[in-house]
Amino acid sequence: MPSRDSDPARAPHPGASIVPPTRWYDGFPQACLQQPDLRGTASFWLQAEGSLTRHLQLRCRHSFHVEVANEGFATPSLEEALTLGIPQRRQAWVREVRLCGDGTPWVLARTIIPLATLAGRGRRLRHLGRTPLGAWLFSHRGWSRGPLQTGLCRPPSPEQPWCARRSVFASKDHRLLVGEYFLPPLLGRPL
Repeated sequence: MPSRDSDPARAPHPGASIVPPTRWYDGFPQACLQQPDLRGTASFWLQAEGSLTRHLQLRCRHSFHVEVANEGFATPSLEEALTLGIPQRRQAWVREVRLCGDGTPWVLARTIIPLATLAGRGRRLRHLGRTPLGAWLFSHRGWSRGPLQTGLCRPPSPEQPWCARRSVFASKDHRLLVGEYFLPPLLGRPL
């Protein structure tokens, strides 16, 4: 569990949940993402523009839903903190979900939301529940996505993500980092 600090900027808000470290993300830091030369299904998903949620919904035959795996205050990885330009060991809101199509997990998503982004209208980001983050981001004007970073996850396995992408979304002085890890049932076959 993340350690609580005496520094109030690092400590979670009273009554907030603390997110335990995840298992699926630990093995797939950004350092493991290397620009692949992919074709077919994987290439489509890594490069899909606009809302990933909307693309997944269109692929569904019956239903789409979001399962919240973990959500609460936690310490981002060093690499995530550097990407967002926040101090090391500073708490952030971490949201981890499974995006499921027709009852099957297709994508694991990890979002890092700095405390400053949770101010004002951003406070709603702590209360998304099963609402897809993409639906919120793409319905609020002023948010724009930075360049996509894409790559292969190592080591691949039938239960773990094979490839991933991530990007920073920004609105004025507010930023958040979204990582999307694509699972075998969506991609159809090993890369």
